[in-house]
Amino acid sequence: MTETSLEKQIGAVAGMIARSSDIVVFTGAGVSTESGIPDFRSPGGIWTKFDPEDFTIDKFLSSPQTRRKQWRFLLESGLFTSAEPNRAHRAVAELERMGRLRAVITQNVDNLHQKAGNNPERVYELHGNMAFVKCLDCSERYALESILWQSMSGPDVPVCKKCRGILKPDVIFFGEMLPPEVLRDATNHARSCDLFIVIGSSLVVYPAAYMPAYAKEAGAKLVIINMTPTPYDMDADLVLQAGAGDAMEKILAGVRTGQS
Repeated sequence: MTETSLEKQIGAVAGMIARSSDIVVFTGAGVSTESGIPDFRSPGGIWTKFDPEDFTIDKFLSSPQTRRKQWRFLLESGLFTSAEPNRAHRAVAELERMGRLRAVITQNVDNLHQKAGNNPERVYELHGNMAFVKCLDCSERYALESILWQSMSGPDVPVCKKCRGILKPDVIFFGEMLPPEVLRDATNHARSCDLFIVIGSSLVVYPAAYMPAYAKEAGAKLVIINMTPTPYDMDADLVLQAGAGDAMEKILAGVRTGQS
């Protein structure tokens, strides 16, 4: 793609945003990689360093050794406590401040949309949020950082302070269903928006990847911004093969210019 054609596409997306008042943004790992969080599935990602079998709900519940591995990973990586929002996150937050964004639907678990300034009530986390830990017995919820400090102070896997139950990162493990209320609300937003923007997702993980189909079937415009092709490219009104941060920064600059 030439620089001129990319500029035209960026201008076209800015125009679509300017004409929309009911936008839903859908984000995947390609947004978070720019904050230093590796893609789980790509070469060099998490699954090349850890066995995905250790992240099944059955093994987590049945194996204290597996739980120790998980807490060791969280302690040593620091991925989800030190990461900061990047240009793409900040651009999505700006869409909300402009009054154009209805919802963010995300496959990511890093809490970075909220850190960037999006209202948590507008962020629908299909796969959970790694910033929190939940007790599987009494449902008490803790900030991850407070539990990590507890882990550092002793050799054992941390347990619930309230009931001594098993603590689990508040994310969806293999073998778990997506949270039904979140999935329902995200689906409703996808089916009633006028512009659906995919940023940094390969759109191959279901049921999350059904969201752009719901939007398109309901008559919304569909924009896909991703470094590699996706199964939905043929259905999209516009596809940008570009980095999330650079593309969104330029698109928002175009929206601001159009408003001035």
